[in-house]
Amino acid sequence: MGRVPGIPVKVLPGWAAIGLTVLAGVGSAAQSLANAEMGERAGHPIIGALVNNAGGVALVLLGLVALPSMRTALGVLRRTRLPWWTYLGGLCGAFFIVAATYIVPVLGVAVYTIAQVAGNSGGGLVVDRTRLAPAGRMGLTRSRVAGALLGIAAVALAQFGRPVGDLAVGLVLLGVVCGVLVAVQGALNGRISTTANPAAATAVNFAVSSAAMLPVAAVTGAVAQLGAVDWPDEWYLYVGGPLGVSITVALLVGIRSMGLLRTGLALVAGQLGGALLLDLRPGGPGASLAVLVGAVLTLLAVVVSGRAARGTPAAT
Repeated sequence: MGRVPGIPVKVLPGWAAIGLTVLAGVGSAAQSLANAEMGERAGHPIIGALVNNAGGVALVLLGLVALPSMRTALGVLRRTRLPWWTYLGGLCGAFFIVAATYIVPVLGVAVYTIAQVAGNSGGGLVVDRTRLAPAGRMGLTRSRVAGALLGIAAVALAQFGRPVGDLAVGLVLLGVVCGVLVAVQGALNGRISTTANPAAATAVNFAVSSAAMLPVAAVTGAVAQLGAVDWPDEWYLYVGGPLGVSITVALLVGIRSMGLLRTGLALVAGQLGGALLLDLRPGGPGASLAVLVGAVLTLLAVVVSGRAARGTPAAT
């Protein structure tokens, strides 16, 4: 398949891919906080997700105007005629965002995060074994399984002592499904990125996600409530969309460079590190030793899972 000049699909060295993905994780923590506070201030949790997607779409449209390579890449996608299901990564993302707004109040952040990371780690292992993975097939080895389990244990430790909601088994399983869908989303977007470039994959992701989010917002009453919202003045509540675009591009490069499992674990390490930094903000709960240890252990899980990846060639 041809490549598009301007924003090529890069395969970074391991350390660079890990660093970029960890930074994306820090941004993800900030994005979640901004979206949650926006939803709370607006009076409806889905409004936070709508503001997030609106900001992302606005940045994507600006990219279409400013980056000829992005327009060319979308033309490559149109001519390549990938299978229709390849474009559904944004649908997985929309499901994840909407489900989280209803699961977290019941389960609490701790149980939901552990369930989601378990699903993402398991999903990453499975998807890396299939031809769906843009980095090629990766073996299901002891090191990779150990890395996934260590990542789950690290997140469980990081959530130690945090509020836990009712252990509704159905919602726990739904949280696991959300994690699996995040892995599938990364694989689908990665295939588009490999065909064209990360900018095109990001544009498709936000277009599909926004199209899926609008009917959900209408059904839940969020659209009807938009006219009554007293929009806050704080600029940082509107950064979710731009952060989402940056995170999506970083993950696409990470997945291409080191596979879904290691990218997911590096993202979690950044999320924990970002959560620790946000806890230190004025008015925050303060530093948490459990979160710090969890972040370090998750980075160790990235290293452990990568031992097998270096020795396992990707299928062509």
